[in-house]
Amino acid sequence: MGCAGFSCSRQSLCAINILYVMVSLLMIAIAAWGKWFGLVSSFQVVGGVIGVGVFLFLVALAGLIGAMKHHQVLLFFYMIILFLVFIVQFSVSSACLAINTEQQEQLLQVGWNSSQSTRRDVQKSLNCCGFKHVDPSGPCEAACFHNHSCLPCAEKIQEHVGEVLRFVGGIGLFFSFTEIFGVWLTYHYRNQKDPRANPSAFL
Repeated sequence: MGCAGFSCSRQSLCAINILYVMVSLLMIAIAAWGKWFGLVSSFQVVGGVIGVGVFLFLVALAGLIGAMKHHQVLLFFYMIILFLVFIVQFSVSSACLAINTEQQEQLLQVGWNSSQSTRRDVQKSLNCCGFKHVDPSGPCEAACFHNHSCLPCAEKIQEHVGEVLRFVGGIGLFFSFTEIFGVWLTYHYRNQKDPRANPSAFL
């Protein structure tokens, strides 16, 4: 039947959604593992990652069911939601790749001031105290604090933040192209007729 055939389109759409299901379950598992072992104490961060994972899982499940049953309504809403996700993810990924050092510092400062639990996690994991200046009288759970040998966290964070943003932006950009391919494939698949169905039926 060829790659443009009904069966090939359905199998390709199922494969994409199975990939999304696996990614969503991986996100949920990593967030839960990080919370369970105390690597991340911020409930907002863990809840946000789990929320994104659950949303992706539900979207992928709808796409998988729609592809298996050739369900027009499910496929339509799946296509619309996937296109909106593509716009958001493409924008965020492009921003991650285009952000400069000054903007990185501003975003880090905002994140540092907004969450005490995230601040504690960073200080403990990177063994540093304070953002730009070490406050000897301030609270700090880093091991170096007792020896008075701590460096500001901004220096250590900025050593890795560029690489992390490029990695996250690249991964996000890759998945955004799979999403726009999924939108095109869904649109193509919706307009195909199931060869097993009644030829005179409107699909």
